[in-house]
Amino acid sequence: MTDIRVDLVADLLHEPGDDWDRRTHRMMVLASVAHPNLTRSWVRRHPNSADALMFRAWADLVQGRRDGGLADPQETVDACYRAADLSPEDPGPWLALLRALRLLARPTQEVFPVWREVTTRDPWHREAYLQMLGYLSPEECGSHTQVLDFLDATRAGMPPNAPAVGVELVAMVDRYWRAVSAGGVDALMAARLWTQPPAAAALERAVTDWPKPGFLRHAAALADLNTLAYGLVHAKRTPDAAAVFQLIGGVVTAFPWKLDGDPIKQFSHWQAQAVR
Repeated sequence: MTDIRVDLVADLLHEPGDDWDRRTHRMMVLASVAHPNLTRSWVRRHPNSADALMFRAWADLVQGRRDGGLADPQETVDACYRAADLSPEDPGPWLALLRALRLLARPTQEVFPVWREVTTRDPWHREAYLQMLGYLSPEECGSHTQVLDFLDATRAGMPPNAPAVGVELVAMVDRYWRAVSAGGVDALMAARLWTQPPAAAALERAVTDWPKPGFLRHAAALADLNTLAYGLVHAKRTPDAAAVFQLIGGVVTAFPWKLDGDPIKQFSHWQAQAVR
């Protein structure tokens, strides 16, 4: 059965071709649920497969995030570099390496060259932008100012339907929850963040463009629409939220609803409030 599963995973990852965004999405989802026997078996059977090595690295990263650290950081990093050598056109190995360096809290002089390797191969790779957003956050290796600078640079040239278009709203959710978690006056004022000009403008751009038929085509489009719905309900833009909930249907993503409690309960509550 392990061999059968290896073949199935390999086929799923091969199917998108050079749609790097979709390949990464599948890689990360599958690696998050894969049994260790599968990852070891794949590398053992195909030691020169870039996909096998990347899958192994992502499985290590998933486990490392759960455990609070990588079991063997050098082994994971080496797998990323080996995969990059075997598949030089693929941004995936560099993205996995970026995630590893973030988990290891490495300095910017190590992280930014890897970031450039990813974006040289795929300029608007959604997961790459999310990884850098997390790395530059005040909770990790950056600051609020660095996040704002990153977002300003990102907006400058990004096409309105790029896979990474949702990164600005993710940053706003992060900022909102940073204020809520701080308690006191910050928590009391947190809701106002959604009506301030930068947030209002970002929500307006998304509401104007994202619901257009076929506008968002990347693999995690529904995740971005969930984030948009979350921002709209907290900004008290109920009619706009209702339209977005209609687009989402019943597909609930853990982020950002999990920040308020059980994701399905939170989604259902706000959906009912918006569409009644």
